[in-house]
Amino acid sequence: MSEQTTPNADDGHGPAARLQRLFEGHRLTPTQRRIAHCMVRRAADVPFLSSVELAELAGVSQPSVTRFAVALGFDGYPALRRHLREVTPQEPAADADANEYQQAVQAEIANLRHLADLLADPAPVEEAGRLLAASRPLPVLGLRAAASQAYGFSYFAAKVHPDVRLLDESGTMLVDRIDAAARAGATTLLCFALPRHPREVVDALAYAQSAGLRVVTVADSAFAPVAKHSDLLLPAAVGTGLAFDTACAPMLLGRVLLEAMCDALPQAQARLEEFDVRAAERGLFVE
Repeated sequence: MSEQTTPNADDGHGPAARLQRLFEGHRLTPTQRRIAHCMVRRAADVPFLSSVELAELAGVSQPSVTRFAVALGFDGYPALRRHLREVTPQEPAADADANEYQQAVQAEIANLRHLADLLADPAPVEEAGRLLAASRPLPVLGLRAAASQAYGFSYFAAKVHPDVRLLDESGTMLVDRIDAAARAGATTLLCFALPRHPREVVDALAYAQSAGLRVVTVADSAFAPVAKHSDLLLPAAVGTGLAFDTACAPMLLGRVLLEAMCDALPQAQARLEEFDVRAAERGLFVE
């Protein structure tokens, strides 16, 4: 579809999903990827921002925003903004009386809606599930802000997958552990990557690909720095309304990936039932 073509505004997809489709198929420079990343994170606001405001938010120059719009096939930024206004349905106004904590919750609800829009096409998640299920072992990488996401996935995945290896410690041992997983037969590495993105994660993904591993990444945007070293990237936005980012959507996407992996593991249900039996025998949980 041409970038100048106006799709149906009532097609059931949210603003972030529409922006993702708008950028697909374009070879963007690093600066343009930064603008695209900013636009996805501020998808609901972008149709109403001036080129100067967008430049300030993305940390680039105003001419860079103009060149970005032209790279997408528009005559300039005003044409791009008109297009976004035409395809973006009016969303309910935010509660003007909401305090900053309520606003943060409302923003996360919007992020979850955007994730639901992206999952309208289940094919990427289903493909990721098959890749994760087939990898023996399965290394799962997450550093700094993403460490808890990687840990949560690994905790549950270990109940159904025979060999899950959590990589949540940075340093010189990280490459050694990727090497060890590859030598043991791993074919895929799962990465959780959240802002601010550690350089070490980008380097680790590049190394994993050089070692022959396919990389599946859950990131806050399809234009995150890890994108160039990801074979399959699944985006889920983070909330930015509080002092520290909130990551409800990436966490939920991780659980969705677990479900897709279970669907691709023939013994998943049997392993879960076996765990429940052993847990009851040990009195592991308080009923």
